[in-house]
Amino acid sequence: MKKQEMQKKLSPGLMDFIEFEQGAKRTRDTRSVAAYAEKTLKHTNAGATLQAALWLKEHLKRGGKMVVTMAGALSSFQIGITLAEMIRKNKVHLISATGANHEESYYRFVAHSHYAYIPRYTELTPKQEAELRDAGLRRITDTFLPEDESVRIMEPHLVKMWQKAQKDHKRYFPHEYFRRLFSEKLIKPDPAANPDDCWAYAAYKKNVPIVIPGFEDSTMGNIFSSYTYGGQHKSKSDLTLDQSIMKTGLEYFHFLYDWYMESSKKSPIAFLQLGGGIAADFPICVVPSLKHDLRLHGKVRDWAGFIEIGSSPMSYGSYSGAGGKEKITWDKLSPKSYYQIIQSDVNLVFPWIAAVLLDL
Repeated sequence: MKKQEMQKKLSPGLMDFIEFEQGAKRTRDTRSVAAYAEKTLKHTNAGATLQAALWLKEHLKRGGKMVVTMAGALSSFQIGITLAEMIRKNKVHLISATGANHEESYYRFVAHSHYAYIPRYTELTPKQEAELRDAGLRRITDTFLPEDESVRIMEPHLVKMWQKAQKDHKRYFPHEYFRRLFSEKLIKPDPAANPDDCWAYAAYKKNVPIVIPGFEDSTMGNIFSSYTYGGQHKSKSDLTLDQSIMKTGLEYFHFLYDWYMESSKKSPIAFLQLGGGIAADFPICVVPSLKHDLRLHGKVRDWAGFIEIGSSPMSYGSYSGAGGKEKITWDKLSPKSYYQIIQSDVNLVFPWIAAVLLDL
């Protein structure tokens, strides 16, 4: 059916949803990944991926900024190969990551050659899982995180920082302690690792702000908790630290208030959500909180766009699977905000988006 015929049969509102096939064009080298994406990513999730990538590209080209949020174990799955390059090319302006994702970027940096894989992980028996546990191999889907060569290598350096902060009556954010591992050259990259594949290292070098909501929900957060515990199960010989040396999630949110208001003065800000959970829900709420809790109605710029890549279905009130339209009811998004939900694996989709943004 031709466009003119369709316009006669459908309402204008419905026509707004419809796009028409364009003639095949070769405007640049079709050997590039980005050109191949434009030629082949046409329909369903692939089409949504390309549309989101092209919107983000235009957004950044116009001077917009972008917040990237990371859930799951994306750092263990080497998302840094892609994300670090985007950081170096000034495509990313703030990162919100789970404590696990943040620390695992460091673990990859120091212990890359000690990681191992088990593609047929679904076939493991409980007995075999226990065997892996006893060997110090912490499984994350198909990937083994080597605890002794990563967590236990970094822990003594961080403990010394925590002790000094307590002695000096200083307080820092979790990521600020971690960044000193780079700035004070306390850790070295694994001989088999490429430092450029570490997104935390790229963010440190570019001084990109990092927000870590729920830091205690991570391995190093658990370790810090154990040092600050003073209850009946604490051994008298164990080190006890004051928990106040670690700045909290509330203070991260206060930082977001100021960062968003300042950064959005001249630039619209887009939201790229990789997976669901607190890493995304925490920073996206800064806009409605500024409006309704700080009563800055009319002074707060809406999120320019929201793009989510995730595999969680929309069900039972799950935030991870909530659609963009639901966020409008919470004033997290405006009806004018661009939004795109891509129901797929981040490890598959994100590299395509990055390729388009980086003109690879």
